[in-house]
Amino acid sequence: MPIHTVETLGNLINGQWVTGQATYDVFHKYTGELIARAVKSSREEVDQAVHNVRETFLTKQLPPHRRYEILLQAAEIFRQRKEELALTIVREGGKVLKDARMEVERGIQTFIASAEEAKRLHGQEIPVQGQPGNDNKMAFTLRVPVGIVCAITPFNFPFNLVAHKIAPALAAGNTVILKPAGTTPQTAAKMADILLEAGLPPGFLNIVNGPGREIGQYLLEDPRISMYTFTGSTEVGKQIKAASGIRKVTLELGSNSPNIVHKDAPDLDKAARLCVTRGFANAGQACISVQRVYVHQDVYPTFVDKAVEVASALVTGNPELEETDIGPMISEREAERAEQWIQEAVQQGAIVACGGKRKGPVLDPTILTHALPSMKVVCQEVFAPVICIIAYQEMDEVMQAANDSNYGLQAGIFTSDLQLALRAARELDFGGVIINDVSTFRADIMPYGGVKDSGYGKEGPRYAVKEMTNEKLVVIDLGN
Repeated sequence: MPIHTVETLGNLINGQWVTGQATYDVFHKYTGELIARAVKSSREEVDQAVHNVRETFLTKQLPPHRRYEILLQAAEIFRQRKEELALTIVREGGKVLKDARMEVERGIQTFIASAEEAKRLHGQEIPVQGQPGNDNKMAFTLRVPVGIVCAITPFNFPFNLVAHKIAPALAAGNTVILKPAGTTPQTAAKMADILLEAGLPPGFLNIVNGPGREIGQYLLEDPRISMYTFTGSTEVGKQIKAASGIRKVTLELGSNSPNIVHKDAPDLDKAARLCVTRGFANAGQACISVQRVYVHQDVYPTFVDKAVEVASALVTGNPELEETDIGPMISEREAERAEQWIQEAVQQGAIVACGGKRKGPVLDPTILTHALPSMKVVCQEVFAPVICIIAYQEMDEVMQAANDSNYGLQAGIFTSDLQLALRAARELDFGGVIINDVSTFRADIMPYGGVKDSGYGKEGPRYAVKEMTNEKLVVIDLGN
């Protein structure tokens, strides 16, 4: 439907939306229609936002039961406004409507889980009396907030990945400064408004908008920030790690997830369906999207036929329509880049089993066969609706191929052999190994994070709260 109102988005500082002199445009990712103008923050505006969250942290505190109540109330308001939030995600992010609704529901559950963690913060007794000379001493630990948490979030999950950073940080007792993706600022603004409506006092969450390279640098240079939590590219993650010094960081970065389909897969139809639908969900723009599919040669031809059949039935186009399965990529430039990678792979010997065509920002779901390890579509993160199906003969061979990557976020394997499944769990060098499901599986309460160039630290409310708190030791001398 046409959009007639162009929203103006300011920075959120101390509970107020503050406009600035410079702005940038936000477009509908499918129609190209202008939908919002957002403030392009200056260094001074970023400084003001950081100063306010710092003062709030030093002068105001929310007891755990209030954090719980606020986060839970926000979750309830999210549920009441689910359609509005989903449509915002569709328009500014390009995600299809049914997936946007699912994202909002996941974000609600992330807030609920985070609310529960606010009441579970605890330390432990340290048995110092077990060592000589400490008979009259008692020791225990406390978990205390780190201070200001800077959250830098991506475009591909503008609601749930913001939730995974803001909600645990607030649950842990921190104040937060959020820099949402420049292409998807509206969803974050709506989340912040709802948190204020739910009772979050001003200054506990501030938002600064603008291009990541510029605004992120301002934030990295600010010594008042205690911790950075970032989801995005490996390149930027390395810059944050290098610039943050001894401050805490949590980095959720890229991947080119392998999925192994062995000849004894319990349900080949299900494996093919999951590999295709999860690989192409959100136009392949997820760090755990299925990208490399290694299929045993005994079932390879059948699997390819089934995968092509599933992919060919997917509906592409307008993400606002109920029937659409795959919408646009985040920009036409990114779609062109993925199309070039496909063409380059074909020139090097790959075969397009289906797809490969582009219309504006929409790239048809593409399955490649005969891809080689050196091709970009295999060895780099494609971040597009592109899957490579590769045959293998021996388990040693496929384990080595799966691990032959700078990334290590999640991997999947389909097999009926328990010993083989356990071997995969031991040998696959990834933060998560998913058995009889694809690498894309994520339950929002589980520990989530990778190794190698895929990141550092863990998300999931319980695990994020631990990352966002410090353990403080208390020792009491009880006297003679």
